[in-house]
Amino acid sequence: MTSLARSHPPIHRPQLPDGVRIYAISDIHGCSHLLQPMLRVIDADLAHSRPRYAIEVFMGDYVDRGPDTRATLDLLVERSRRGNSIFLKGNHEAFLVRVFEDPSLFEDWLRIGGAQTLMSYGLAPPDLKRDDPASIMRDLIRAMPGEHLEFLDELRLSFTCGDFFFVHAGVRPGVPLAEQSESDLLWIREEFLQSEEQFGKYIVHGHTPVRTAEMLANRVNIDTGAYATGNLTLMSIQGSRMLAV
Repeated sequence: MTSLARSHPPIHRPQLPDGVRIYAISDIHGCSHLLQPMLRVIDADLAHSRPRYAIEVFMGDYVDRGPDTRATLDLLVERSRRGNSIFLKGNHEAFLVRVFEDPSLFEDWLRIGGAQTLMSYGLAPPDLKRDDPASIMRDLIRAMPGEHLEFLDELRLSFTCGDFFFVHAGVRPGVPLAEQSESDLLWIREEFLQSEEQFGKYIVHGHTPVRTAEMLANRVNIDTGAYATGNLTLMSIQGSRMLAV
């Protein structure tokens, strides 16, 4: 699902605390070749401007669809060792973990890009007429480094800083942010995307691809469909200034 970009910046501009800068990236989808240059952009910006406190927020959907889930998780695990990164869960990570537990969902996973994840760990594309899904998933677990499995297990659902609320998919209108369900945080689309409600915080999200970053009065969408478009968006936020590159 891809929507056309819109830009209606917030009238009352949300703010981060003084001295805090946030870098946000969403929906990498196995595109390690796009993630690496964005990490270099962050590092160059940090070296040049030296904010008092920098936070990197990765907003889910690291796996599936793109060419190299394994290398993507390697980069993110390495990034986690720096101590200033937040890693949120996307619906694709949640679904992969469900398939580990319930291989009857295997064909559904393949339809959303699971074969690319298998191949990135050196496993052959599955033959559904011959291969047993439970056996394939056991092979995948054996092929995945323990630190990748730990990474998937430790993902957060949301992150709040100042006037901003970071989440993979969005939030359900009319429900306080503290009471949102995991399903909505990871999967919601139209009810959230069509809402003009002010949610109590300014929502930074991905999940629904747009051609360019979409900044509206109550939310900003930074999923630009990296695996299909070759465009991975990085958003920098400091004070009330938001810049997408």
